[in-house]
Amino acid sequence: MKIYIMTDIEGISGISSSSYVSASKNRPDLIAEGRVLMAGDINACVEGCFQGGATEVIVKDCHGGGFNVTRSMIDPRADLIDGDTPGERFADIEGSAGLILLGYHAKGGTLGAVCEHTMSSVGWQHAWLNGRETGEIGIDAAIAAEHGVPVIMVSGDDKTCLEARDWLPQAVTCQVKKGFSCNGARMPSLEKTRALITEKSAEAVKKAPGMPLLKIASPVTLRLELVSRCRLPDNKAYRHLDARTYELTVGSVEEALFFNW
Repeated sequence: MKIYIMTDIEGISGISSSSYVSASKNRPDLIAEGRVLMAGDINACVEGCFQGGATEVIVKDCHGGGFNVTRSMIDPRADLIDGDTPGERFADIEGSAGLILLGYHAKGGTLGAVCEHTMSSVGWQHAWLNGRETGEIGIDAAIAAEHGVPVIMVSGDDKTCLEARDWLPQAVTCQVKKGFSCNGARMPSLEKTRALITEKSAEAVKKAPGMPLLKIASPVTLRLELVSRCRLPDNKAYRHLDARTYELTVGSVEEALFFNW
């Protein structure tokens, strides 16, 4: 059984602020620590996948285009996809029994969520799929469904898990911290959270065969509200709704995402 792990960093154990994830904060010590923390959660998840019955595990580093963890940091039983995969959100996902969204965060504007944003903290303020507001959980679950793969688990803070249950009520959720603000959290020990990740990952893999897909009806309309005004794209494919909001209608969620990325 093949399992695909898509990992972000904001929802990783021990990450409490953007100083761990953004070089612009000028804290190279925390950036380095964030990479180690990310690898720890990944390896705990890989272990759980194999305990649950996986025979093949692929990990994709998706934070900021990748290059956050190195091959030597990751469990040798798993393959690592790093760097650019043009036009593909989930390269080589075909044939996977399930997708795990590891270290994810809540959508932009979520009160009390650690590092809340949707795709770009400086670009997108809010996003909607066919009229329903969404964050990266909904977008990625919908894209995976277009490839026939269900999301089986989501990990992150408490607000992330709440958002995941709203979109994916049958998926396993794994809360590794409690958010107080964009840059504040209550965090259990790494020993506790990694043991929980392993436990929940094994549970999710065992449930994978019966997990439903999140299907979004085609055509797909992606609406975006930008953080800054006067930056609407000059493309006839877009419909401008106000000074910072536009939408696009295409055949799939993946096509809509890469049209805007």
